[in-house]
Amino acid sequence: MNLFADTPWLAWVALALILAAIEVASVDFVFLMLAGGALAGALAAGLGAGVTVQVIAAVVSAALLLGLVRPVIRRRFMAGEADHGIGYGALVGQRAQVLQPVSETDGRVKLAGETWSARIQPGDAPCQPGQEVRVVGIEGATAIVTGIVADQIES
Repeated sequence: MNLFADTPWLAWVALALILAAIEVASVDFVFLMLAGGALAGALAAGLGAGVTVQVIAAVVSAALLLGLVRPVIRRRFMAGEADHGIGYGALVGQRAQVLQPVSETDGRVKLAGETWSARIQPGDAPCQPGQEVRVVGIEGATAIVTGIVADQIES
């Protein structure tokens, strides 16, 4: 007596669980949609459909989930991450205070409450201690900054 042959819906549920476990590691919502397709196959098997109908139900459901649901979920989760400003990307555009003169090769700024090594973009004027600067990029542990003109401070 083969358990999966006697209860094909159980094989589909096992496949869905495996795919869901893979999703936990990848967090890209692809395997989650495939797991949803496997659950549709389990439903078809539970209703007594043949193997061909089960596979068709699983494939069509997974395709619909991948094409319609996944983009919405990704937008929702990625927009939330961008809105909260997580990581180095959140520092770009922020203002910083120059602690030590900043040139094209070296300098120090106070950024987000921490002291960062900094440098200016090639061609920019050096920044002096006490001057306010804007972060235009992050390269490793170095903030790339540019001086703030008086007009920009008001905006």
